Amino acid sequence: MDFDFTPEQTAFKESIARFARDVVAPRAAAIDESGAFPVDVMKAAAGLGLHGVTIPSAQGGAGRDYLSYVLAIEAIAHASATVAVSLVVTNSLVAELVAHAATAPVHEAWLQRLASGEAIGAFALSEPGAGTDAANQQTTASPTGANGYRITGRKVWVANAEVASVAVVFASTRPGLRQKGITAFLVPLDGPGLTRTSRADSLGVRGLGCMDLDLDVTVGADHVLGAVDGGFQLAMWALQGGRVAIAAQALGIGRAALDQAIAHAKAREQFGQPLARFEAIQFMIADVATELDAARMLTWRAASLKAMGEAGLIESSMAKLAASEAAHRAADKAMQVLASAGYRRGSVAERLFRDARAAEIYQGTSEAQRMIIAKHLGDLAT
Repeated sequence: MDFDFTPEQTAFKESIARFARDVVAPRAAAIDESGAFPVDVMKAAAGLGLHGVTIPSAQGGAGRDYLSYVLAIEAIAHASATVAVSLVVTNSLVAELVAHAATAPVHEAWLQRLASGEAIGAFALSEPGAGTDAANQQTTASPTGANGYRITGRKVWVANAEVASVAVVFASTRPGLRQKGITAFLVPLDGPGLTRTSRADSLGVRGLGCMDLDLDVTVGADHVLGAVDGGFQLAMWALQGGRVAIAAQALGIGRAALDQAIAHAKAREQFGQPLARFEAIQFMIADVATELDAARMLTWRAASLKAMGEAGLIESSMAKLAASEAAHRAADKAMQVLASAGYRRGSVAERLFRDARAAEIYQGTSEAQRMIIAKHLGDLAT
């Protein structure tokens, strides 16, 4: 692995950092306060190729490598965790999956629209009884007489669904067989038989456009992604890339929290000297910086493996686990350093504290990542 950035990677990283600072950061507090999906920011992000970072330019994307992708997500998350997650969903969980597994007609109809930002994608895997246990799909897909499928069921916590044009929907095509009988479909969200219902307000990453979907829709057989009954493997493939990107998102949150702690420690005086001169504060900041850098190396390693087309399952789980928990600790320590200045509604530290917690839950909880890691270290459960 070589982490010396190419001139192209460096230029891209710097351009996204400027965009995050000048466009995303000024909107972050308002996005969090209102909980409204940031349509304007997402549209601006499309102009920089951030809706299809790894999709070839001939297909509407930016045509960049996976390390460039995670560098971009970290930079965006440093300004707004919400915008970063929305981009991760439409990139890793939808556009990349369409590029990887769609039939030619669906590929032609949707990939360029997704990668260019003309359309935003959603990923409908979770159900009331299928969270970490993703194989417990109760949504069903039954063949119709017209060479298609009727999909019925309910999906929950579907990020981007408020504005998405299309969703990857997972359904059981052989009920009772769990992961052996699940199929993935690309479902347009503007047709009959679909109802979007707002979710209850969330603690963090507010403005993510999460909705529940009630489905009674029919799609053609060409809307199957990959093989019939092979949808669970596709979900895991997509989530593997998504977890690398969520690790980058967590790093952005953690780095923002570290910046808050350092700035306050330098400016705030107690007992006649800045907080930064107290060894207790120095040790907290040193620990946070070390943990974030270690998690960043794991994330870059996972991104490097993804770029080379290698499996990297355990590496992506390690990256997400380490980065999400490092971000949580960074936000917690920043809150401790800022004390009353952070512990108030509307402070940046308070928003980061809430946003960091979600990274340990979505796209596979920390417990799920530990299960994956343990299983691949010699199947410890046997």
